[in-house]
Amino acid sequence: MEFSSRARLKHARLAGDRREQYPHSLQFYLEPPMESISLVEFESFAVDRLKLLKVIENLGVSHVRGTDVYKSKLEIELRKLKFPYRALAEDDYEARRKDHISHFILRLAYCQSEDLRRWFLQQEMDLFRYRFNELTESLMQKFLEHANLSFEAIGEDLKNELANELSTSTPGFNPTKVKEQMFFKVGLADAVDLFRARKVFIKDGFAYVPFKEIDVIVLNNYRTKLSKALALTARSLPSIQSDERLQPLLNHLSHSYVGPDYSIQKNTGKISLEQIDALSVKSFPLCMRQLHRALRDSHHLRHGGRMQYGLFLKGIGLTLEQALEFWKKEFIRGKVDADKFDKGYAYSIRHSYGKEGRRTDYTPYSCMKIIMSNPPSQGDYHGCPFRHSDPELLKQKLQSYKIPPSGITQVLELVKGVHYQLACQKFFELTHDVDDIGFSLNHPNQYFTESQKLLNGGRELKKEFNNSGNFQQKNNSQESMNSSSTPTSSNAKADTELEGLEAYFTED
Repeated sequence: MEFSSRARLKHARLAGDRREQYPHSLQFYLEPPMESISLVEFESFAVDRLKLLKVIENLGVSHVRGTDVYKSKLEIELRKLKFPYRALAEDDYEARRKDHISHFILRLAYCQSEDLRRWFLQQEMDLFRYRFNELTESLMQKFLEHANLSFEAIGEDLKNELANELSTSTPGFNPTKVKEQMFFKVGLADAVDLFRARKVFIKDGFAYVPFKEIDVIVLNNYRTKLSKALALTARSLPSIQSDERLQPLLNHLSHSYVGPDYSIQKNTGKISLEQIDALSVKSFPLCMRQLHRALRDSHHLRHGGRMQYGLFLKGIGLTLEQALEFWKKEFIRGKVDADKFDKGYAYSIRHSYGKEGRRTDYTPYSCMKIIMSNPPSQGDYHGCPFRHSDPELLKQKLQSYKIPPSGITQVLELVKGVHYQLACQKFFELTHDVDDIGFSLNHPNQYFTESQKLLNGGRELKKEFNNSGNFQQKNNSQESMNSSSTPTSSNAKADTELEGLEAYFTED
């Protein structure tokens, strides 16, 4: 965060007060940030947290939450990120500040629809569960007090009196373990889930909850507060939409891709047109395989399909000359003659390669862009088959690709759970005969790259694609087609600040 000299003095003066704002590494995010931050920091915090939540989502579907495997894999993934997911140190003010501000930024971005709110709530819940369970008992107790959840711990006399009932009603407990474990007396309304699961002893309207199960109550409390907060934030959308600095950035965050940048073509010219048919069967994701098949069958694609598939082919290495030859050969096999193609279609292909118009070098579409924007209508073949296809049609398509029934069931379950990218990831595993691909799938070109690595024994065609973890958000991205105001802040002045963030989170 960059301050002017005046702001820097103010920051130093308030530093002591601000440190009191984060007495614990965890919080329920009840109070919005009150300070001013630069647009650069705003974007950086948001992207880092979004990467964290994407990791949480992928592992939460691939593994049973709370198991040792889940925890170990999550620990490994989180260490790769720059996000302070623990921040247990008593004086780790900057880490706690980043945690606080980034949550509220994404709350703004993900309050804009029911689907976005549901996704954000689930990932934040899973993150909170992991962080809470990583606390020591003393830190848990400290957090409960900080969150005003100071449940009454029962005394030894009462615990001895109820020892038989507690051991009988609490799974995994015997009288000896009851004596070793701390129990809390909690109102039944707060322990409904535990009561339904028959995990606690109930007496006189109270549940006697062992310390190891207290996280269920804390999480229910957090869910209630965050769900209400998201609804209130959504009511503030009109004021957000009027802010020309924030709205494009927030819209992009909710549709964003945070993986490697495939706009830099290090494989340019390494693929011949004769290879495309074979590659489409072996290494294309289902969305691109569908587009390729439609193009070969009908010798035409509408604009949405041409953009999605054309940029994908550009990303895997087709040169401009190859692209013009590829599309022209296919189109003139249909109802388009060579002259009409040169006048009506060649321009848009050159345009997508940055050779016409504003010379914007367009970027291949990410999974999130394909899923969240421009849904296909009748006669279209673009979009995400896992998101936009009827489940029965999707099932038939998978059967035609010789996917086994058990695999089809797994894919359809993921689709039913609105995990479209994970369904595509499962499709990759089934078509490549691997149990765990070991990465999170976020981009069609990533699918192609990883497929080629796997099929070629760890080698790509000749060179590796750029594998930087840069956020795909820049002035020359395809989003510039839709808005003259770009969502990036990388070119913004470093001292540009956002003031009064709290206004967006309060009820009118």
